Amino acid sequence: MHKKRIAIWSWAFIDWANSAFAVIVMTAFFPIYFKKFWCDVSGMTAERSTAYLGFANSAASMVIALLAPLLGSVADQSNGKKKFLIGFTLLGCAATAALPLAAQGQYILAGVMYAVAAIGFAGNNMFSDALITEVAEPSNYDRVSALGYGLGYVGSGMLFLFCSLAVKSPDRFGLGSTAAAMNLSFWLTAGWWLLFTLPCLLWVHETPETPTAGQGTILTRGFHQLVETFKQVRLNRRLLYFLGGYILYIDGVNTVIKMATDFGLSIGLKEGDLLVALIVTQFVGFPAAIAFGRIGERIGAKRGILIAVAVYTAICFYATRMDSAPEFFIMAVVIGLVQGGVQSLSRSYFASLIPAEKGGEYFGFYNMVGKFSAIIGPTLMGCAALVTDSRKSILALIPMFLIGGWLLSRVKDAVPLGAHCGTR
Repeated sequence: MHKKRIAIWSWAFIDWANSAFAVIVMTAFFPIYFKKFWCDVSGMTAERSTAYLGFANSAASMVIALLAPLLGSVADQSNGKKKFLIGFTLLGCAATAALPLAAQGQYILAGVMYAVAAIGFAGNNMFSDALITEVAEPSNYDRVSALGYGLGYVGSGMLFLFCSLAVKSPDRFGLGSTAAAMNLSFWLTAGWWLLFTLPCLLWVHETPETPTAGQGTILTRGFHQLVETFKQVRLNRRLLYFLGGYILYIDGVNTVIKMATDFGLSIGLKEGDLLVALIVTQFVGFPAAIAFGRIGERIGAKRGILIAVAVYTAICFYATRMDSAPEFFIMAVVIGLVQGGVQSLSRSYFASLIPAEKGGEYFGFYNMVGKFSAIIGPTLMGCAALVTDSRKSILALIPMFLIGGWLLSRVKDAVPLGAHCGTR
């Protein structure tokens, strides 16, 4: 197989690896276990547990948002994107594997370990995103990005299906209880995540160049480069409009992902129905993500993103009227059709707007924006749940989709920054 193709597939398998955490831990089992097991204390209400989960997600997002731009600049200065990738992967895997150490009722300890794992996941995403400019050409960013998300749906769907069967019927797998099956799921997720990150470390190579950003240590040069990037971003209207829109609409998307299971539980749906719906989402998401890659090539990534944002807006209205498992299944299918598309096209569209040789620092900004945004949505939804109820709390996301889509629509497609400097 051609070296370039091996590199593309090795990079795409990072999504296969880390999507297991996103689905099994972040979306499915942690919210269930958090509400039913770790928050099983006197005086705890469904609204309070929803708020605590939202606050844990927001805290993790705040940490990575503050670190992302500087770490991205340092990675560019030291050709260290792969080193940071494995560092955050190990952090996330270790914290995920440690979740079973929290005993029943220890919701604070469980929330802290979950937040640490989420920081590892966010850092892993940041540096894997930055490596897309090392394995793909601008002309096929959409297709390669969609391949990653498509593999993510398949890989995580396979492991999630196994874990769901174990949780539903632990006796079949020689497990003594549902709690034991949950713990096994956390351990399997950590091992899966680490194992399938290895191909990227072996077969994806960074371009051997060190951008100049003054004298001094790597950290000093990284800080100087970060300052220069701030200046460039501030003067580029296309990037400002994109990042302004992205911070809002992707926050809505990520909040739906992180809070969907908790939302279903809060309106009285059964755990088994929720798990089946999530499995459906994964396997619908695979062909849909690939299809969105083709849509991006045909009509443009921006139009594809706007279609997905419109669908998410409609989902928020639909969710407030939902009160049965079949209706939740319908919502799961619709989310599966657009979730991977909006994520993959956002990644590829941003890559088309930036100089390829500065992928680390610019994707540091991209992830900073994404993680700062992830502070807003869960917090808004958690506070709305306390003020109103869990069902109506999802309406707090609608303004984010509407304003985010409007800002994105104002981005003018043009040659990326730095194209005149001979980018790859």
